[in-house]
Amino acid sequence: MSMQIVEKSGEGLSRVFGVTVPVATLAERLEAKIAEIRPQMQIKGFRPGKVPAAHVRKLYGKSLMSEIVEASVAESQQQALEANNLRAAAQPDVKVASDIEKVIAGEADLAFDLEVELMPEFEPIALDTIVLTRPVYTPTDAEVDEQMAEIAKQNATYETKTGKAVKAADGDMVVADFVGRIDGEAFEGGSAEDAEIVIGSGRFIPGFEDGVKGAKVGANTTINVTFPGDYQAEDLRGKAAEFELTIKEIKAPKKVEIDDEFAKTLGLDSLEALKGAVTSQLESQYAGASRFKVKRALLDVLDTGHDFPLPPRMVDGEFVAIWAQVEQERTRGELSEEDNAKPDADLKAEYKKIAERRVRLGLVLAEIGRRHDVQITDQELTEAMRQEAIRFGPQAQAVFDAYRQRPDLQAQLRAPIYEDKVVDLILGAAKVTDTPVSKDDLFADDDMPEGYGG
Repeated sequence: MSMQIVEKSGEGLSRVFGVTVPVATLAERLEAKIAEIRPQMQIKGFRPGKVPAAHVRKLYGKSLMSEIVEASVAESQQQALEANNLRAAAQPDVKVASDIEKVIAGEADLAFDLEVELMPEFEPIALDTIVLTRPVYTPTDAEVDEQMAEIAKQNATYETKTGKAVKAADGDMVVADFVGRIDGEAFEGGSAEDAEIVIGSGRFIPGFEDGVKGAKVGANTTINVTFPGDYQAEDLRGKAAEFELTIKEIKAPKKVEIDDEFAKTLGLDSLEALKGAVTSQLESQYAGASRFKVKRALLDVLDTGHDFPLPPRMVDGEFVAIWAQVEQERTRGELSEEDNAKPDADLKAEYKKIAERRVRLGLVLAEIGRRHDVQITDQELTEAMRQEAIRFGPQAQAVFDAYRQRPDLQAQLRAPIYEDKVVDLILGAAKVTDTPVSKDDLFADDDMPEGYGG
């Protein structure tokens, strides 16, 4: 007698199946497993492949039976779902009723319950009935020229200012040695030699660059500043510091002509090629903002356009992740004033709605993708792994290898790729009208739909 599967209860999206694998079936599977591995076994005192079955059972019976039990549980899950034409929303919970030690010893049936949470059945909205407005903005010639001027500024070269009364002015580069102290003590990372300080660049902490304005070559000057509250080094945040500087050289930016020669210094063939590259970059930036807004509008349509039961464990899992982030922000003092002022009960109710929205949207997008056979190619996944690895600089190869070896990390990359492909599919089928808007309107922070989770 083989495995028995009986539905014990079913309500809403929950099902409980009772599974029994008779001891005789387990014994048959153990014998089959032993027969499978015996030809490859090499044990001292026996010729290769000639180890008696009884000896294999004595040495490895319990470990082999453990594998058989695990395989039987996995098989029961597949059979229960396929026989009843069900789709699980998450990995089923297994509640073992047998004395597992006796099962492993081959003395008892394997009996357990499978608690399954199901995917809801629903009919997704017809894609061609979705009506959306996409805000669009086209870069002007003036913006292209402004961006090229900014590129010229970022690639500026400097030449030494000469004369008796030379002083550092806005835009100049000041070369200086400095030592920084907090409460009279020098601190790590607070000193430098031949530091290049471009006044107005914003590369140093607030007040530092302004502090060298008007300085002369050879002068010693002291600058008092306070590190910002969000400074990257936590031990310096909000601390008052004193920097002593010795001014060694003052340089002025050389005037840059934005022409073919300048374009060539950037690796481009001509000024026209530079304009084309800058225009494409701006167009891509504005297209990204347009897509963000139309995608957000689409998600709101998909959310309000569907009403079906949500798998409770899926919602709970999403809420737990969201609430953990809220607690972290609270610990770091980064929670918004609005959220800080609310009682936890009210805050949890709001974030529960966000969790429900995220789960609902995830299920809708997944179902639309399933019905339209949306797939992620190996090439797309490899490129995503490569892009992610590049972010880690010298560790890029190690990160890439980690992604190749770990399906769980790959799954984290698959999710946003899949979502974007489904969104593109929907936008291609929906009625989308492009509406010209100003740049300010394109980048304006609109009110987020209720429960929007990013």
